[in-house]
Amino acid sequence: MENIYKILIVDDIFVNRLLIKEIVKKINAQCYEAENGQQALDMFKENDIDIILMDIEMPVMNGLETTKYIREKFPVEKKNIPIIALTAHNPLTFFDDFKDVGFDQLMTKPYSVSKVLSVIQEVCK
Repeated sequence: MENIYKILIVDDIFVNRLLIKEIVKKINAQCYEAENGQQALDMFKENDIDIILMDIEMPVMNGLETTKYIREKFPVEKKNIPIIALTAHNPLTFFDDFKDVGFDQLMTKPYSVSKVLSVIQEVCK
């Protein structure tokens, strides 16, 4: 990976954000962090972001609401950004919901270095 990706990590749990941030350092990504969907929207409006890693269960505004808002309300140059759902949900039962909302991929917890990096490579090609 030669590009330096600007990644917005959205998760209400600090340790989860820290873990992903450490993983994406391996590709020299520039990281932005948000604790909930509302903070993510504010950060996304103000910055050029290449990919969003979005937790599902969060206070204030959850990942489903936030992703739906981005897909419906943002201008075309921003609303089609790759958004990866981060979840502990069973992907077999969660799949339909996440696709309908507008997620590009689903990444289940626990995270591994190879899983995170391969999903980023896949959606950013």
